[in-house]
Amino acid sequence: MSALAAAQQLAPAIAARAEEIEAARRLPADLAQQMAAAGLFRMIVPHAYGGPQTPAAELIAAIETVARADASAGWCMMIAATTALNAAYLPADEARAIYADPMGITGGVFAPLGKATLENGQLTVKGRWAWASGSQNCAWLLGGCLIIENGAMRTLPNGAPDHRMVFVPADQVELIDTWHVAGLKGTGSLDMAIHDAVAPYSRSVSLITDKPRVEGALYAFPAFGLLALGIAAVALGNARGALDAVVELAGAKRAQGAKRTLAERGHTQMEVAKAEADLSAARAFLYDEVGVAWRLAEQGGEIPVAQRARLRLAATHAARASADVARAAYDLAGGSAVYLSNAIQRRFRDAHVATQHIMVQTSTYELTGRALLGLEMDASTL
Repeated sequence: MSALAAAQQLAPAIAARAEEIEAARRLPADLAQQMAAAGLFRMIVPHAYGGPQTPAAELIAAIETVARADASAGWCMMIAATTALNAAYLPADEARAIYADPMGITGGVFAPLGKATLENGQLTVKGRWAWASGSQNCAWLLGGCLIIENGAMRTLPNGAPDHRMVFVPADQVELIDTWHVAGLKGTGSLDMAIHDAVAPYSRSVSLITDKPRVEGALYAFPAFGLLALGIAAVALGNARGALDAVVELAGAKRAQGAKRTLAERGHTQMEVAKAEADLSAARAFLYDEVGVAWRLAEQGGEIPVAQRARLRLAATHAARASADVARAAYDLAGGSAVYLSNAIQRRFRDAHVATQHIMVQTSTYELTGRALLGLEMDASTL
């Protein structure tokens, strides 16, 4: 079964548990196991390690489908799936050790908030990271670390700090419950701490300096671009869910003292049409740029910076346009939307937490704008 078909099959069951997911502030373990069994956390794992090596457009569509059912479930799926991209960068023996189990889930945090001391080919890792989404269900977690060698921080030829993500078994990671937030409550994005865990250097990855060890169009895609696209897919699915909810509400709700339903009012019709157009346009832009980049990737070689910039621009635009659509749905629902029993308030909150991710923040417009203007820039995380 394809990833998209699996997502479509599980979506109703996920949607039915949306309130439970939010109340638990995590993805329930049994639901995570169902999603793992369907292969939704391993979509990027290479064929060589038993994975489906899912094409980019289908990857995004599958995440979008689950997020339409519930944004937190879609977010956990997105984090695990994009973390699995590291399988293509690891040495084969390490990749098999981590990704051989078809039920295994990986997650973690890219940000280099830890330190890893290198000695005799071993890394001793310590640090604390925020935003470890879905971590309670993971078998392995990774943390971004500055590399300390011979008592000093290792640097790259351009003078920037050298940092790598290091995989550590989940039982060597402390999870700290800091996740009391406005939206995406069900992602369980706890802090994680690692205290002097030891890992071989071969179990570390740099998405900036390393190159994929596995061939294929999927691995020619920019790693950070895939993450941004995954976030955008969650946002698009969540916005579609918000519109689904407002359409359902509008067919039944009447304002106090009114004879017409919300759906029969001209203002509602206009705002729903505008939201539909905005969401569809943002989605079309995203999938169009993914299609262009995929064709370039299939031809071999690196995707040019100009196209990587367009991928990021499309992802940021999709995430932020989706938040606007969720806000429009919230406004249309009126007072009904303030009640926790109404899914539209959750869609509104989830949308505006998703836009805070660094991959789709407004600052990315400056980065992509520099590329569009032909100015010098650091494209390492584009």
